Amino acid sequence: MKKLTKQLVIGFIGTGVMGKSMAAHILGAGFPLVVYNRTKEKAIDLIQRGAKWADTPREVAEASDVVITIVGYPSDVEGIYLGENGILQYMKQGSVAIDMTTSSPKLAVEIYGKGVDKGISVLDAPVSGGDIGAKEARLSIMVGGEEESFEVIKPLLDLLGSNVVYQGKAGSGQHTKMCNQIAIASNMMGVTEALLYAKKSGLNPESVLKSITSGAAGSWSLSNLVPRMIDHDYAPGFYIKHFIKDLKIALDSAKDMELRTPGLQLALSLYEELAMKGEENSGTQALIKLLED
Repeated sequence: MKKLTKQLVIGFIGTGVMGKSMAAHILGAGFPLVVYNRTKEKAIDLIQRGAKWADTPREVAEASDVVITIVGYPSDVEGIYLGENGILQYMKQGSVAIDMTTSSPKLAVEIYGKGVDKGISVLDAPVSGGDIGAKEARLSIMVGGEEESFEVIKPLLDLLGSNVVYQGKAGSGQHTKMCNQIAIASNMMGVTEALLYAKKSGLNPESVLKSITSGAAGSWSLSNLVPRMIDHDYAPGFYIKHFIKDLKIALDSAKDMELRTPGLQLALSLYEELAMKGEENSGTQALIKLLED
């Protein structure tokens, strides 16, 4: 692909909590959009706004010049790209696939190689920013793959995020996302403990937030997730079950590099305990439920 124009058809696979908003931004920018999701109901709003529904990922691949995927687990990514009816078999030569799922760096490299064999450019481009970032098109997008393809496709990614950065060769986007998740893991423990400390010491949590969010303790989680904890709002901006998946990928990658990550290990153990208590479909801010006990 030499140039991104609005005559090109964009395919979007995965219209869940984040994907639905991301696809809507592409549709709103005037691109023809073809969508697929395992549960069609989650794509109804997009269809009513003009997106074309596809019954299978194969149909998306055959109809599109660019295919974006954002699904749940590495196994889902592997099936969509490399399975019996994987989309790489049906995409056009010269087209671009962008996997925005948080997935395995090793798998990203494998899919990239299969794409090269078929004349298809594959970028791994996981995101950070949760449901709010997706709705407001303020995601942080970290991209691995061929830089030339990244430069061509960047205007499309700019519709979805306010911080789109090329990180390097295939797999680099996923490795960068692991850095992001490792930082969040320990931070989530810290902000949760800080809120509980504020409550136990008799402080007003809202007043405490006014003081510490703009200081050295400031973080995205402190500003966006602690208010949800205060309001007992545990709706998922990002599912605990998906966060556990991410932390396991990060831990496996760290072990491969012989890197000690005690904070990551502790966070994973706490979230696994929380999931065992039935909170796997809650948002990550539900960690406070475990520590309150």
